[in-house]
Amino acid sequence: QVQLVESGGGLVQAGGSLRLSCAASGRSFSSYYMGWFRQAPGKEREFVAAISWNGGLTYYADSMKGRFTISRDNAKNTVYLQMNSLKPEDTAVYYCAARAGSIGRIDVVYDYWGQGTQVTVSS
Repeated sequence: QVQLVESGGGLVQAGGSLRLSCAASGRSFSSYYMGWFRQAPGKEREFVAAISWNGGLTYYADSMKGRFTISRDNAKNTVYLQMNSLKPEDTAVYYCAARAGSIGRIDVVYDYWGQGTQVTVSS
């Protein structure tokens, strides 16, 4: 079992930056593949980024490439999402998720989810 708690969301102006954190508790965090997803009002949850267990492999959604960076610190049981050049369309609840086995870009393959953190980007 893994428990995930996101933090770092808030209100930011367009062009600004935020860093989200996802703290994990439970066993064997370093063996889990981690992902970030987001869900805007009235829209389906969408993939943002994912990272392998050792940080050696990362995936990004096309619209986030070059603006967002996923990273992890296994010593701190934490995964991060650095978001730069934020746009109003990035407004959403951001969720982190964990799965064993392999990196994934689809939400249904993830086993554990946090409660989400709200990111609001004003124009």
